[in-house]
Amino acid sequence: MPLSFNPVKLFAGSGTTVLAENIARAYGKDLGDITISRFSDGEFQPHFNETVRGCDIFLIQSTNQPNDNLVELLLMTDAAKRASAHYITVVIPYFGLARQDRKDKPRVAIGAKLMANLITASGAHRIMTMDLHAAQIQGFFDIPVDHLDASVIFVPHIKALNLPNLTIASPDMGGSYRARTFAKFFNAEVVICDKRRKRANEIESMSIIGDVTGQDIVLIDDICDTAGTLAKAAGLIMENGANSVRAVCTHPVLSGKAIETIENSALAELIVTDTIPLKQQSPKIKVLSTADLFARAIANVNEHGSISELFRVD
Repeated sequence: MPLSFNPVKLFAGSGTTVLAENIARAYGKDLGDITISRFSDGEFQPHFNETVRGCDIFLIQSTNQPNDNLVELLLMTDAAKRASAHYITVVIPYFGLARQDRKDKPRVAIGAKLMANLITASGAHRIMTMDLHAAQIQGFFDIPVDHLDASVIFVPHIKALNLPNLTIASPDMGGSYRARTFAKFFNAEVVICDKRRKRANEIESMSIIGDVTGQDIVLIDDICDTAGTLAKAAGLIMENGANSVRAVCTHPVLSGKAIETIENSALAELIVTDTIPLKQQSPKIKVLSTADLFARAIANVNEHGSISELFRVD
């Protein structure tokens, strides 16, 4: 396939403006000019202030709460389609509703599948996202999905910490595969925290599978929401004789009193990315940028290059 010579334009939704600016800077272009008009009743309407006819465009917006972020992205995509954009790639650093990926009890929605349908129906030709809660969500789309892996960002940072007795941990059974993938980079052991919930966001009990005595533990997760699981796991790990415990989470949802929970926990630090802007700063939270990785992925998509080569970690 020949390289595309269509103009490339990047546009930001209002919920992910800072990250989008950093991606555009890393890519070497200014963000395109777009206005989100808002009406007194809360309704809004995106408007491209420059032509997108015949362009390959990238619309950058995470779909974290509020739901306005999702609706805004859908309207941007529809507007680009109706303005005759040649190829529309929707860049969703954090894919909201990804935890609703199956029917785990009767009479519930599969929100992730519904989102995939809505985004496709709005006119997107391609999806670019990072660390989906469940990798099989890629199969909910009938268009190409570029699933970026944040380990290429986290692994060098963890190596730079020079932890003497590194052990990787998963805060629950569901994250064991993710933890084992990280552990391979360091030839490290894996321990698992087995938790049982009363209901969503409320843990009934937790136990550790494996030995953490004298170890420097790094908990691996994709989403930090209320931080209750991480805080409880960190406390239990330290009670069982670990030297230190810190956590790595791609998406800092950090709802409710999450930041206060982190600051009062046994965690030495929480390392996250900028897929979702922090509501407030904390001395315990370290933010790593995803801008360069997304910029390189955008370049490779436009030049029909490989995405998987971006995930190589020395």
